[in-house]
Amino acid sequence: MLIGGPERARATIVLAHGAGAPMDTPYMNAIADGLAAAGLRVVRFEFDYMAKRRIDGKRRGPDRMPALLSRWDAVLEDIGKPEAPLFIGGKSMGGRSAAMFAAQPEHQGRIAGVVCLGYPFHPPGKPENTRLEPLQAATSPVQIVQGERDPFGTPADIANYDLREPVAISWIPDGDHSFMPRKRSGHTEAENLSLAVQIVTTFVDAVAEGSGSRNQEFVD
Repeated sequence: MLIGGPERARATIVLAHGAGAPMDTPYMNAIADGLAAAGLRVVRFEFDYMAKRRIDGKRRGPDRMPALLSRWDAVLEDIGKPEAPLFIGGKSMGGRSAAMFAAQPEHQGRIAGVVCLGYPFHPPGKPENTRLEPLQAATSPVQIVQGERDPFGTPADIANYDLREPVAISWIPDGDHSFMPRKRSGHTEAENLSLAVQIVTTFVDAVAEGSGSRNQEFVD
């Protein structure tokens, strides 16, 4: 695991990587470092298939969801029960698995909130194959941070989905699945990553203070 931020932080957030890249990519470093600089305790970990890649260098497809959820359980057991509110989340598949873990009845009350960085609402080019179940079953607040050009879910796609509180979504201008904008947009990658950190920090603070997801746009 990679751990950053103050030991006695106002909240702890555990982040998982996406399906194809490890926990220490430039994207994950930027998000984790930004949240740590904002005063949050940030813990990153890898799923078993990705950890094995570090050992032998062989590329593997992601584990099936039961194995991913089991890894979440083991990681949170290792961390123990922090004094501050506990949030979980991650990039793409990492965020989806976190939402699924938090939605399970046995974990309700254990997780203060969930953060999804680029939620994979559907496979690219297949908007009819939705992955909405963990969001529709959510009982803890869920903050989705989504690029406006994300092929896994655009504003036009999501407008047709049956999502409501406690799921909230904030859009990253002209961002793709990793929040990268086009040069002609006038936005930069650094600005978009900084905005993502700001959105997550605001969400964590709002939930930790017991005021819900203030200043967030709830999906109707």
